[in-house]
Parts: sequence; structure tokens; C-alpha cells
Amino acid sequence: MVQCADGTFYTGWAADLHARIEAHNHGRGAKYTAGRRPVTLVYAEPCDSREAALRREHALKHLTRAQKHALAAANALRRTRNETAEPGHPGTENP
Repeated sequence: MVQCADGTFYTGWAADLHARIEAHNHGRGAKYTAGRRPVTLVYAEPCDSREAALRREHALKHLTRAQKHALAAANALRRTRNETAEPGHPGTENP
């Protein structure tokens, strides 16, 4: 899930997360994000299959805006704790 420059959220799935974020920020990721750049990754989770990723994407898209904010905030807190606990290891395995 990314947060757009206008504060809205966009949820999708990607086989290569970093390439997808780069595509969004260059106007090639989705029509929705093309006019709302830059986007910032606020939540991601690994899935075992494409089907599982699509199911999770569907569930995330049905969250309320407040729930998406809470998910992003909890993820930011977790990442901050990981970075503090393990200097030199930014915790990018599970952003």
C-alpha cells in the first residue's frame, strides 16, 4: 500500500515491490497514482502466491481510510523498532 502526495492510499500487488514503487513514481505504475506523485510505501507484506496476494489486496482495498492509516502507522512503528534494534539492518525484508 502506498500513500500518494495528496494523502490518499493506493493498494496493489507486485512481484517486484521496489520496481513497482519506482514505476509509480515515474508515472507508469497506475493511472490513479500518475497524477498523485510521489508515492511512498507505507505497508507491504509477503504472500506465498499470486492468488494469496490478490486476496489480500482485495481485503486491504475494503478497509476504511482510518483502518488504512492505522495499518500504515503500525507498520512505521514496527520498522522504526527494527531499525533501532538492528543498526545497519533497515528491515527491508518485510517492509
